[in-house]
Amino acid sequence: MIQHDVVIVGAGLAGMRCALEACRELDVAVLTKVYPSRSHSGAAQGGIAASLGNSEPDSWEEHMYDTIKGGDFLSDQDAVEEYVKAAPRVIYELEHMGCIFSRTPDGKIAQRSFGGHSKPRACFSADRTGHAILHALHEQLMKNAKSVKIYNEWYMHSLIVDGDRCNGVVVSNIQTGEVEVIQAKAVVFATGGYGRVFKITSNAFASTADGVMAAFEVGLPLEDPEFVQFHPSGLYRQGILFSEAARGEGAYLLNGNGERFMETYAPSRMELAPRDIVARAEQSEIDAGRGVDGENCINLDLRHLGKERIMERLPQIRQLGIDFLGIDCITDCLPIQPTAHYSMGGIPTDKFGHVISDENGTRVNGFFAAGECACVSVHGGNRLGTNSLLEAVVFGERAGKSVLEYAAGIDYGNVNEGQEKAKVLKKFEDVYQRDGSESYNDIRDEMKEIMMSHCGVFRDEEKLKVCIETLKGLQEKFKKGKVTDKGKLFNTEIYEVLELGNMLGMALLIATAALERKESRGGHFRTDFPKRDDANFLHHSMIFDTPDGLVIKKKSVVITKHQPAERTY
Repeated sequence: MIQHDVVIVGAGLAGMRCALEACRELDVAVLTKVYPSRSHSGAAQGGIAASLGNSEPDSWEEHMYDTIKGGDFLSDQDAVEEYVKAAPRVIYELEHMGCIFSRTPDGKIAQRSFGGHSKPRACFSADRTGHAILHALHEQLMKNAKSVKIYNEWYMHSLIVDGDRCNGVVVSNIQTGEVEVIQAKAVVFATGGYGRVFKITSNAFASTADGVMAAFEVGLPLEDPEFVQFHPSGLYRQGILFSEAARGEGAYLLNGNGERFMETYAPSRMELAPRDIVARAEQSEIDAGRGVDGENCINLDLRHLGKERIMERLPQIRQLGIDFLGIDCITDCLPIQPTAHYSMGGIPTDKFGHVISDENGTRVNGFFAAGECACVSVHGGNRLGTNSLLEAVVFGERAGKSVLEYAAGIDYGNVNEGQEKAKVLKKFEDVYQRDGSESYNDIRDEMKEIMMSHCGVFRDEEKLKVCIETLKGLQEKFKKGKVTDKGKLFNTEIYEVLELGNMLGMALLIATAALERKESRGGHFRTDFPKRDDANFLHHSMIFDTPDGLVIKKKSVVITKHQPAERTY
């Protein structure tokens, strides 16, 4: 059995920032199924929000209100306040760690406009901001290598829970196939989102709901899973992200008639309205037959920005267009469509990173979460661009501080190594022994199709019911799948099957919670209930697994300074 004071699952921004905090006094393990610098945080392009006020006066109060309004008043305002207050300090700390930001002519950190923000507060490194921060944090981890051990290409199967305490995880080494138990005084999940359940998504192949489903399987609820953000500018048919930075720099959105249609939907903010509003506007244009050349896409037009500005501020976007479409955005428009991008919901936590087990805020001892897999609910019903990198770093640090405080004064809990290993080995054996009449690839494709068409940008009762029944049918088919590779060494097929099982479970939770929420708020839009309903739905959804099936309970929204108001742009 492997032992560490703390095991952190996930090596993106939240996981690495947590490790840097905890490793000051504890022996820390970071477990990741990809190499740390390949974590999905590196795909974030546009920026990280902070009210530095480098281009025009700004304040944390304005950042707070923009975040709460952007989240359609479902954000927990106590958490938002602490988060936006921490932002300027976090930016300067990252800078001192070696993160290189783009600059103004007088040498200050440059800031640009982003959707839903009333001031330019996106600090950026051209259009590779996540990449820059990820590498800076990875370098810091390497510097602390004596107290941090990184397990690259290891897969986390399950949590080890004894009563109300978490005591470790069961994992396997993807290279060898060996199953191991890691005993820990505390476990932190920083496992990212679950956008791969949709056909068109900007998420990396690793975003398969492993962490959230491992928490759900030990009896913990998930919070607000119905709130999935669709980013307005995914590469047509592929979903690869063209950053909102393009619109922040002044790009236009054009329909098939060549019109800047955002004037109809958000006249004061145009292309810089929040993502949920822009994504719905695009989908509405496409559904009305005003897509480009009769296709399910609209145009992102950067031509008027000029070559010099594109090469300085948006080089990666230009290269993506050339590599994947053969289109140079200096001379031609890029075809885009809404793409599943970010999970507002996840494992419920308090503002210190402690995982909570019910709607009353009861803590689970020794279990923490941060980043996209967690729901501290600073984003409410819809996340503003550039707020996710900030969330990962702020709450990664806070979880690290909480872990340090918790694990410094306790001994290891009870772990029955043989029993925990046996459960996971049985799961492997079950997959290997299946009779094999169904194709896992077909099951995955059907799940992605039905989630996109029936639980996507627009939803209604009839579609959601069909979606739920289809997913239940796919779960039955999943039990009869066929594995072709039965070896142990680097058997990526078996891990893809386990990931698919997690995604099917997660998809069902998203659709079930979406059916229950009979209103439209943020990223969740019901065409049969197009208005926000504060009287009946100003609460978080907490979805539990019970012997009688899935049950949804209500958790109160923390409102401190800003009462819900109509959300217009």
